[in-house]
Amino acid sequence: MGSIDTSWAREQGAAFGAERANRVARNAVTSMNVMAAARDYTRMRTYHDTYGVSIKRTGEVTNQRQSGRCWMFSAFNVARAATMNLLDVDSFEFSQAFGMFYDKLEKANAMLDHVIALVDRPDNDRELDHVLEWGMSDGGYYFEAMDLIAKWGLVPKDVMPETACTKSSAEMDAQLDRLLRRAAADIRRAHRAGASADELAAKKDACMADVYRMLSVCLGEPPATFDLEVKVGKKAKVDASKLTPILPKDDPEKEAAADAKDAEKDTRMLLRDAGITPREFAERYVPFDPNDYVQLVCMPGGSRPWKTAWHVLLEEPMVGGTPNRFLNMSQEVLEQAAIASLKAGVPVGMDADVMQEFPRHIEDFPGVLATDGLDLEGLFGVGLKMSREDMLDVRETSLTHAMTFQGVELDDAGKPVAWRVENSWGKDSCKDGYLYMSADWFRTYGGAVTVMRKFVPADVLELWDKTEAVDVEPWDGVAAGLGVRS
Repeated sequence: MGSIDTSWAREQGAAFGAERANRVARNAVTSMNVMAAARDYTRMRTYHDTYGVSIKRTGEVTNQRQSGRCWMFSAFNVARAATMNLLDVDSFEFSQAFGMFYDKLEKANAMLDHVIALVDRPDNDRELDHVLEWGMSDGGYYFEAMDLIAKWGLVPKDVMPETACTKSSAEMDAQLDRLLRRAAADIRRAHRAGASADELAAKKDACMADVYRMLSVCLGEPPATFDLEVKVGKKAKVDASKLTPILPKDDPEKEAAADAKDAEKDTRMLLRDAGITPREFAERYVPFDPNDYVQLVCMPGGSRPWKTAWHVLLEEPMVGGTPNRFLNMSQEVLEQAAIASLKAGVPVGMDADVMQEFPRHIEDFPGVLATDGLDLEGLFGVGLKMSREDMLDVRETSLTHAMTFQGVELDDAGKPVAWRVENSWGKDSCKDGYLYMSADWFRTYGGAVTVMRKFVPADVLELWDKTEAVDVEPWDGVAAGLGVRS
């Protein structure tokens, strides 16, 4: 328990320099950084992004830029699959700026409600501290996106495109935090001076008007109605009265020479639906039930028993929205539910600790997540391997990033070998925007899937429906492993 002796440090330095392997490792890491130096070239080149089960229509890869909206992108990427099938198109994208506007608005409302509910607490109260620290963060989970769809609807991306503040949210978030903390100070000061509940509510209402104004400045005003115009395929399942044929635009000679079959093949339709609301758009063109899902997590450990449902306190970003709920099941249950969904052509929202053993910035293998692709122990000459249970116990891992399963490679027994993962970092990131995720990596660092109810076994579905959720504090180890809102 004593201090470091200087002579001990000199002995360690001399011993380090005497080992050739240490010198080689030092030179490699100091010149190319850890991941590039640790990559196992022989292992990495064996990974192939071919999948026996793969969603055909995945759409163009999306890009959350420098914002914490991965959960929204993942959920919207699941929902858009239904829209692409309905419209018979190969790509479609919902406006994440529209979603972000109402997410921030709902979070501000919930945060101020918490401030009023905790108004009698001392300034150093832990619950109050959590609300003030994380109340307006970008982070979230799948159920939050589903609540936004159910309440506010959706719009196509071109109706409310990205802005400088959605692409890089830190500056906007800083001012929103300041505005809400200023209101919190005002509410607490007024309470100490004897203000009534109605007077505190009035202060909240005034702040909410300022939040709406600030969001409109940063993100633009969300449309109350808009005119939908989108090219759709011949097999689009929409109101035929809203369709207009689009003939191929070519030079007269080629058009005259095209045979009837080719002309029919090239014909597309223009869907026009004027003056619709975001809710009407979601109801008509997103055949997807936002309440029809189950959120499964895998968090092994003696303090985290299987078949337990958890509810994290102070983490509902929408007043009156869906309570957060996570059902703890074995990894095999998560995998088989995801496989069933992918086989049916439905993508799967998933969460993982994405930066673990991830050579993101190396040029030759930029999109591979595998537990044997990096020889970090050999590079440093120290032991680094940990079980998932131990990592959760000591907070070495948590669910930091949401993405989307779009395919899976199975072995002869029907178990996953590798997953095709759609990311939201743009098409130039990873491998054309996708990650190759080995089954071992997901079992070690991936811990959640969100699937439609029909893909969940009956016994698990009964647990989801009937198991009473255990409340956990947001700073509890369970919540830390889930990575909620932080």
